[in-house]
Amino acid sequence: MKKIYLTKIFYFNAAHQYGHKDWTDKKNYEVFGPDSKVHGHNYILEIMVTGKVNDETGFIVDLGHLKKIVNEHVIDVLDHTQFEKEVDWFSDRQPSSENLVQFIWSQIKPRLKGASLYRIRLKETPTIFTDYYGE
Repeated sequence: MKKIYLTKIFYFNAAHQYGHKDWTDKKNYEVFGPDSKVHGHNYILEIMVTGKVNDETGFIVDLGHLKKIVNEHVIDVLDHTQFEKEVDWFSDRQPSSENLVQFIWSQIKPRLKGASLYRIRLKETPTIFTDYYGE
């Protein structure tokens, strides 16, 4: 069987601030630079799934099902937030895109039916993106 992959793109906007509460502003700036201040991104989220093509529909996944999961458990949770302050999962983690893709994966994978989550790509800027393929 040939492997087939489908990618759905989503968008959200969020802010974050790197740093440690027990560090001075100077030390946070030395380690994290300007990112030690609150700043935001217009994120582009690519969700790639793989699976067997359903003979009756011709699809790998019901896109309505995928969109519902991502919108309810990712976009609605992250959009227009300062997520390290508003999303409990980040209470003991830096709000990096490397951590953000792991959070997103954990929100989608257990809820996805009929296909397998293959890759998450999160574009933070036009020149920086993070890929995650799960554990």
